[in-house]
Amino acid sequence: MASRRTGRGRRAAGPAPVRIARATARDAKRLTAMVRGSRAYEGPYAPMIAGYRVGPDYIEAHEVFAALGEGPEEGALLGFYALLLGPAELDLMFVADRAQGRGIGRALVAHMLDRAREAGLDTVRVVSHPPSEGFYLAAGARRTGTVAARPPAVHWDRPELVFSVPRADDRG
Repeated sequence: MASRRTGRGRRAAGPAPVRIARATARDAKRLTAMVRGSRAYEGPYAPMIAGYRVGPDYIEAHEVFAALGEGPEEGALLGFYALLLGPAELDLMFVADRAQGRGIGRALVAHMLDRAREAGLDTVRVVSHPPSEGFYLAAGARRTGTVAARPPAVHWDRPELVFSVPRADDRG
């Protein structure tokens, strides 16, 4: 499996050529469009993202990183995540519908865990979109509970998971 450089000099393994770089305030519209256009939030899940905005202030205040295509997809937004440091939580993670199944999500999780380790975190909490729980479990998270629905935006219970952040000497 090939590996490529990420935006912070790390190597990202996976089949899709991708560069992971810190998002900037200028990326706000592209990130918002990805959230609002996600097929994962169609139907009963639509109210959760109705009017949702990833603003420039949010990007500047948090650890937000974008997966950008390389080669034929140079610069294309393939996904992103937002890591909150206090308390530690993966607040947002999206992969473009057209890029799913290409290893982008796993590359984003690996990058997020690197950033969490650099920040001195031991764990990162995830309150998952219900259809995404299987992805997080496959990526190494473990289920810790359920977060109750909060109408009017969230009408369903959501899985709560946690990633253990590997120490540098555990990474092999």
